[in-house]
Parts: sequence; structure tokens; C-alpha cells
Amino acid sequence: MNEQVARNVVLVRAIETADAKHEVLSDDDRKYASRSAKELAAWQAADSKTAVTQHHFLQQRSEQILKRLGERSSVFDAFAKRRLGLGGVWLALPFVALVAGAAIDRIADPYRVDLLSAPFLLIIGWNLLVYLGMLVLALVPGKRHGWAGPNLLRRLSVGKAAVPRRLPAPMADGIASFMAEWAALSAPLTRARLSRTVHLSAACFALGAIASLYARGLLTQYVVGWESTFLDGRDVHTLLSWLFMPAMNVFPFLQGFSLAEIELLRFGRPVSAASGERWVHLYGATLLLLVVLPRLLLAGFAAWRARRLARRFPLDLDQPYYRKLADSIGAGTPALLRVLPYSYTLDEARDRGLWTLAAGALGAQARVQLRPSAAYGLDPKEALGDTALDEAGVTVTAVLFSLAATPEKENHGAFLDYLTKRVRRGVAVLVDESPLVERIGEAQGNAARVAERTALWRQFCSFHGTSATFVNLLQPEKHPFELGAGLTLPELR
Repeated sequence: MNEQVARNVVLVRAIETADAKHEVLSDDDRKYASRSAKELAAWQAADSKTAVTQHHFLQQRSEQILKRLGERSSVFDAFAKRRLGLGGVWLALPFVALVAGAAIDRIADPYRVDLLSAPFLLIIGWNLLVYLGMLVLALVPGKRHGWAGPNLLRRLSVGKAAVPRRLPAPMADGIASFMAEWAALSAPLTRARLSRTVHLSAACFALGAIASLYARGLLTQYVVGWESTFLDGRDVHTLLSWLFMPAMNVFPFLQGFSLAEIELLRFGRPVSAASGERWVHLYGATLLLLVVLPRLLLAGFAAWRARRLARRFPLDLDQPYYRKLADSIGAGTPALLRVLPYSYTLDEARDRGLWTLAAGALGAQARVQLRPSAAYGLDPKEALGDTALDEAGVTVTAVLFSLAATPEKENHGAFLDYLTKRVRRGVAVLVDESPLVERIGEAQGNAARVAERTALWRQFCSFHGTSATFVNLLQPEKHPFELGAGLTLPELR
């Protein structure tokens, strides 16, 4: 699935999820899109002599829905077709860097070659420092995201995060959700593109400086020399020997220099034009070897990564929304919902309700793996000791609480925190209201108590970095899942 297809799929998912009451997309719209997509995917697979895949189906279905929505709203159609982000930055930065590098001789004296030229020494020193920093970061263990912050990546990914006006509320909410989700999903791709552009800009800056150095030398006779308050001839000779050593080793035609020659190049002493040409070649070759070539190699590697991510966009199709759609065409293996109850034992009726909810959220073929309830107050590590939290084949891991219980940070919170830190795919939180409703009844006066406890659990889960999904296992139809909207999990990136 390439970047454009993934973008369309994520946009359709966001709109369908926000349109819970089917105000924008009716049941008939969704069924027609799925039926048409299934037929088109079958034809596409037949033409390529391959089996129908989930990718083909999602691509065709998203195109059908976006076309339908675009016919109903020209504003949405314009949004769906426009390019997101600040695409011009990728071309503008290298060009600006090239021009800035060409103008660097204006900082110093444009009619002489200073052997201790601050601009050229800063270019070389800064790039060597960058290489050292990259090497250190590569050797440091742990998860690394580079220097770019989330705000910069979001701006580069989706541009100005403003929802178009004159859209129905569900569609506007869906677009807002899409932009936030797409900024997070496309962060690795945007980071690779930014890395490519930064390295290419650094190479262009150095190329501009080299071009300016040679171009001005065609029409001007450079005066070559050096001056320093604190360095003598021996110090300058040592510094330049180390600086130009890589270039002189790689390019044997470059002429070296002695300590006596350096002493004679103090400003105020005459120097021939031939010696000026030698130093121009030395600085140009050094910039080429230490800046231009390494930066171009790094830019090429980043471009390869960006191209690979754009062609194979890392969209997690095991999310509930996608698994339910795949189940509708019989693609893939049945989804597995693993439920970890905390201080809550399910009876047979609630167990059946759990299976009903799983079928509604993950497809009719979905299966449920109900683990033994963790005892109240028991250390989470001990309670989950025999549970492989990253077990292969588990689509969704959900922790199940009872609304009748009052959430406690040291017990419920500790259990939830333990899971969220160790389950790589993320954890869904299900809170069953049936025990509380069964105990106090459904009288009108008791609805306020249920709402109060619901708000408490919602706030509690938000404090622990998750979102609560409220269910009624005795009446599963009371809080149905709309294409997995209630089981929103972090995407794999």
C-alpha cells in the first residue's frame, strides 16, 4: 500500500468513525462501497493473477467512498484531492542553501584567500560535528526519533491544520481526526524526507561556496595569506596540515606546502598568483571530500528510506476497523480479542456478551481469549506472570473493569500502567456497566449515579494515558461498536 492509498484509507476511516449516526454516510452508502470494492478488487486480482488481498479491497473501497462524498460536497472534494503538507520546502531549502553558499565570500574579503577563513573553517567544523553527533546517536541504545520535534513534523506532514468550512459536523470532525492521525502515522516518512532535504541542503551550501570560490577566481587575482594574534607560523602549518591531509591523500595531484611557505604567507608579504590557485584547489577539494560527498551519501540513503516508506506505507491493518472490513470479504485470519479482567469474574451471560461485542468490533469470525481475572491488590507482575503480553496472533488486548468498582490508582491504575508499558500494540480499556446497573436498577434517578461513575472512570483512564470504552455485557446492543471505533489503539510505527 503506497502513501496515497494509505492516506485515502485513513481519511475514510476517520470520517466513518466520526459519523457514528450515519449522517454523512448511510448504511446503504457503506454497503454499496464494500460490495463494489469487493467486485473491483476481485477483477484487479484476476488481471494480476493473484488472490484478493485486503490492500486491494481497502483501496477500492476508499476510492468509492471519497468519490461519493466528493459528489456531495465540493469543499470536501477539494480537500481530498489537494496535497497535504509543505511540499515546496523539499525543493526550496536546497536552492536557498546553494545561493547562500555562493554568497558566503561576501562575509569575508572577496579579493583574497584567507588560509584561516572563518566561513570555510566553520562549514567544515560544523559538518564534522554533525557526523560525530550522528555516530553517537547511532551507538546509543533505545528508541530514537532524531532532532525534529513533533510540531515541525506535523506542519510538514499536513501543513496548516485548519478544517475547511461549510462541512457537515461529522465530516469536519472526521477531517480533524484524520489530520491528527495522519501526522502521527506519516512521521517516519516525513522524518526521512526532512533528513534527505537537510543533507542535500548542506551539500548544496558547500557546493555554492566552492563554485563561488572558483568563479571569482576567474576574474580576480586572489591575494593569499593569513594573520592571527595568537597563532604563529608553526601552529598554522600544523592546523592546515591536518585540515588538508584527507584531500592531499585522496587527490595526489594537489601540491603540498612547507612551514617556510606558511611563514612567507603572512599578510603584508608579496605572493604569486600561482600559489593562490594552489590554495583554492586545496579548499575546494577539502570541502568536496569532507562535506559534499558525505552529505550526498547521507541524502541518498535518506531518499531511499523515504521512497521505500512511500511505496510501502506502514499502516497497521490489524486495527479493529480494518480487521472487520477484511472479515467481510474473508481476507486474512480471524481476529483475536484477548481480555484481561481485573477483580471481575464473568458469568456465562456476560461471556456471551463479550463474544457478541467482539463480533461487532472485529468481524463475525472474531474469537475471544478470556484470561483468568487478576485478584484485587495483587502485584501486576505476579498476576500476569504466565501471560505472554506480546503473544503472536493477538489482534487486540483489552483490560476489563467493572463500573461497580471505584478506580484506584494503586490498584486499577498500577494494573493498567503495567499493561500499557509492556503491550507493544497498545491496550484497550473496557468498562462494563452491567454490574452497577444490575445492582441499583435502571430507574430514572439511578441514571445520574451511572453517569457520575462513568465520568469518574473516563477521567481515571485519561489520567493513565488511555481512553475508556463503556459496554454492557448483558445488553451488548446498548453500546455497539461502530467499525471498531471504541477500540482505538496506537498505530505501529
